[in-house]
Amino acid sequence: MKKDNITKFLVYCIEIYKSAYKLSGKEAVQIFSQYGILDYIVKCYGALHTTGPDYIIEDITGLIEENKDKPF
Repeated sequence: MKKDNITKFLVYCIEIYKSAYKLSGKEAVQIFSQYGILDYIVKCYGALHTTGPDYIIEDITGLIEENKDKPF
């Protein structure tokens, strides 16, 4: 697992999420930081990078929904 690949994948995930929800980059990064999404993506890179954009958006959205009431 190369660090460059993970970094590129993190950027990809932010881009597809922000496009799906019509957010700015700053808004998407704030949401990802607030809900621990960046750490989740790094931790699950092995599985996530083999999926498509629709699955990734659905997965991230579900994780956010599950943790809305939990402080990070």
